[in-house]
Amino acid sequence: MVRNKAYKYRIYPNAVQRVLLAKTFGSVRFVYNNMLAGKKKYYEENKTSIILTPAMFKDEFQFLKEVDSLALCNAQLNLDIAYKNFFRDKKIGFPKFKSKHKDKDSYTTNMVNFNIKIFEDTIKLPKLGFIKANIHRVIPVVATIKAVTVSKSPSGRYFAAVLFEYERIEPEQVVPNEVTTLGLDYSSPSFYVDNFGDSPTKSRYFRAMEIRLARSQRKLSKKKDGSNNRSKQKQKVAILHEKIGYQRLDFVHKGSRKIANSFDLVCVEDINLRGMAGALKLGKSTNDNGFGLFRTLLAYKLEEQGKSLIKVGKFYASSKTCSHCGQIYKGLSLSERTWTCESCGTVHERDLNAALNIKKEGLRIYLALQNEISTAGTAESKACGVLVRLPKMATSKKRRTVNQEARYFNAE
Repeated sequence: MVRNKAYKYRIYPNAVQRVLLAKTFGSVRFVYNNMLAGKKKYYEENKTSIILTPAMFKDEFQFLKEVDSLALCNAQLNLDIAYKNFFRDKKIGFPKFKSKHKDKDSYTTNMVNFNIKIFEDTIKLPKLGFIKANIHRVIPVVATIKAVTVSKSPSGRYFAAVLFEYERIEPEQVVPNEVTTLGLDYSSPSFYVDNFGDSPTKSRYFRAMEIRLARSQRKLSKKKDGSNNRSKQKQKVAILHEKIGYQRLDFVHKGSRKIANSFDLVCVEDINLRGMAGALKLGKSTNDNGFGLFRTLLAYKLEEQGKSLIKVGKFYASSKTCSHCGQIYKGLSLSERTWTCESCGTVHERDLNAALNIKKEGLRIYLALQNEISTAGTAESKACGVLVRLPKMATSKKRRTVNQEARYFNAE
């Protein structure tokens, strides 16, 4: 199966290359804004659409000839996609003009006649030539480079994301059992609690940097708008935010890799983290832990090994259900961290009990789907690493059953 994948490398352009990159970022933004303005003006006057290309602006604006032409063409494609998305769903909103100070500096160029090459410590890009790079991952020999997106972070660092196409051999599906299945319950204080009662040693990266960040932001607020001192201080604030993000990313990468290598089936709760951050006055803590990113990374790492991730529905009463007898304690409040089952008398620790129930429910869903695979036809769909074959001639009742199970998954 043909797959696309991207590796992101940090690049170190020299002074001349940095100037050309700044020109390219500005030219891409300039072409995008002018094409958008031209389309809006033409529609207001004629009530019909018009096709604009970057080549139409090059005679009037000669500086556009200095930069990579494919970068300008991709700006046109991005605008066309923005228009299509708007007409597909008006909630997305009409395309907006790009700002020099707010929007990210980036552009995309494509591989044409081997104009992009990757060596041991350099990358060759159109117009820029050879750029020093940290090639921490080697692209497979059989892979074909398709495009490169060059970007500049607010902290002043440059990156090149190389997109390549390769033929992937699908891994053999791993069949889990109760021993190789892990249940995870989200916990704001400790990131998560698994069905063994263990929690990772979580560092609150934003909280740890909060005082230092506040001090740096106060200095920024006192700088004069447009001054060089304000630009320097703004970069210092960006560096602190970037450091927090890298610490969090490193934490979730290592944690998800450890779990993906140790278990065959991982069951998590499909909770609405954004809603939780806004409703329970836990916005800062919820956004700081990165649990949503953790689930995303865990999904693809399991899927690459033929393993599975199941998201149990958010309305499943994992905390209120006794993991021993199945009795539901409807009066459980959020402040109660331990409770006793009225039916069997078992004393439960809230998060551990929820993790045990999530494991049981996730394993039940997985086995039900495997039963569908063994008895159904060959029509296939994929959801979170679990291969689901839906029957070709299923009745409406069977379709409803499959949909009820599939609602626990985050379908790709």
